[in-house]
Amino acid sequence: MRIDVWSDVVCPWCYIGKRRLEEALAGSGDTATIVWHSFQLDPSSTNDDPRDLATRLGEKYGRGREWGLQANAHVTEIAAELGLEYNLEQAKSANTVDAHRLLHLARELVDAGQVPADTQDRLKERLLKAYFTDGLPVGAHATLTELATEAGLPSDRVHEVLASTTYTEEVAADQAQALAYGANGVPFFVIDEKYGVSGAQPVEVFQEALRRANADRKPVTLITGPGATDDPTCGPDGCPI
Repeated sequence: MRIDVWSDVVCPWCYIGKRRLEEALAGSGDTATIVWHSFQLDPSSTNDDPRDLATRLGEKYGRGREWGLQANAHVTEIAAELGLEYNLEQAKSANTVDAHRLLHLARELVDAGQVPADTQDRLKERLLKAYFTDGLPVGAHATLTELATEAGLPSDRVHEVLASTTYTEEVAADQAQALAYGANGVPFFVIDEKYGVSGAQPVEVFQEALRRANADRKPVTLITGPGATDDPTCGPDGCPI
């Protein structure tokens, strides 16, 4: 099973959605290849905005800082139910394009067999924890270099990517693909290129999507005629392959 996920590393519901998907997979016993795709909630964000997250949220939605504090408290409570520690008062403004470019590097190295299969997922997890729990500046190259190498990416490739614009087009293409699928928010999950789940839905919703995907993948039951034999020649039962 393959699960494609569009999300941002500074999206609180994306971390929650990741955990809920993981819980659903663990409960179902399914194994899946998870591919992380880029989606920037705010491409205009900068790495040096001095405002705290509550202020930024309140101003973005025209609701004021008090509303931002309440929104942060609400999502922090939900995250805690999943074992996630959110310290949103420490969250630092970041433009996430470089983090997404490194996730593309991780995927390329995985596909080439140069790093373990879970490397992209480990990098995604580390970036989310860095922002939400550790209060690290995930837009800063020094931080990204440390996190990426910690996740298992070769340091020379990390430096090479960060010093260039490599994967910038892939980041934009991911965003366009999500919109083409009809995603109106993130996280956005596509299971086996057929079933979509929009948002950090309850575990039960992911379980139902996994069940349907598995039902579609059941092997065909072969029905043969009364005269079926192992004759290697072509006949009513077809030609052997």
